[in-house]
Amino acid sequence: MEIQKTEQIQEQIHKDMTMGEIIRKYPGAAEVMQTHGLHCFGCHVSTWETLEQGIMGHGGNEQSVQTLVHEINEFIKNQSFADNKEIALTTKAAEKLKEILKQYPAKKGLRIEIAEGGCAGFSYNFSLVESPHQEEKIIEQLGVQVYMNEESLKLMNGAKIDYVEALQGAGFKVSNPHATSTCGCGQSFS
Repeated sequence: MEIQKTEQIQEQIHKDMTMGEIIRKYPGAAEVMQTHGLHCFGCHVSTWETLEQGIMGHGGNEQSVQTLVHEINEFIKNQSFADNKEIALTTKAAEKLKEILKQYPAKKGLRIEIAEGGCAGFSYNFSLVESPHQEEKIIEQLGVQVYMNEESLKLMNGAKIDYVEALQGAGFKVSNPHATSTCGCGQSFS
């Protein structure tokens, strides 16, 4: 499976974007924001606060804002995804999944299911499994397998999955083009 750089950034990150917008589109950007003192990601965050407001509220200045905007845009430009058109794992997500699977030799892949519930209407359920169900599609990329049923795949078609380490915890985060709104924690959507 080939790796490709993320497609041309259609909308550059800028200081007037809300932190919620940025995290929804590019979950991995949370790690860059944390290096600049923005640690408040999760369901309780004021997602309507702009990036500039967040930095200024933490004692930053205009130069700090410009530096963060530049670093996030560089991070996005350099992010690599599998070339699968249905769902695409970042190289970081695939490497983390390989690492986890080594700890559980009987498990062979990651099942992703969408269920009703969560704080935004639907939630993503991730589980390590020994084998796919008969009706599940097997998506192989970057040396790992992901198993999804048709309904979940339909709701996630075109999604990108990253692995993010944040203060509120680490985990797989989904950037789903079909989501009209998402929870601040990135685990549910509508």
